[in-house]
Amino acid sequence: MGVGRWWRSDRGAGTLWVVAFMALIWVGGVVAMEVGGVRAARHRGDAAADLAALAGAARVPDGSAAACGAAREIARRSGARMARCAVRGEIVEVSVTVALRAPVGDGAVRIESRARAGPAGRDGVT
Repeated sequence: MGVGRWWRSDRGAGTLWVVAFMALIWVGGVVAMEVGGVRAARHRGDAAADLAALAGAARVPDGSAAACGAAREIARRSGARMARCAVRGEIVEVSVTVALRAPVGDGAVRIESRARAGPAGRDGVT
């Protein structure tokens, strides 16, 4: 086999390798963006749940309906949806969901976050 024949037999192989490498880089980038989006939504949900629970705990003296109403409003303003609100004594427990559109898969991911707030105990902890 001469040099000229060997050269012609591998024609286009470099192009295929470059295209395969570019596809691998693209898939890695999409996965990294997806993971980053989920993490950001999780943090947003956690913050919304914390703020909603605190707002609800501040309104407990006005009744459970007022406490849950305040928590619902704060969750909505924070970009979340109230899934559950329970008032037990002076403690408010909330659960919120944050919707995330995913570019791959079925396109919808729901992230749930929970928080609880109430008066501070003697040591500053409930």
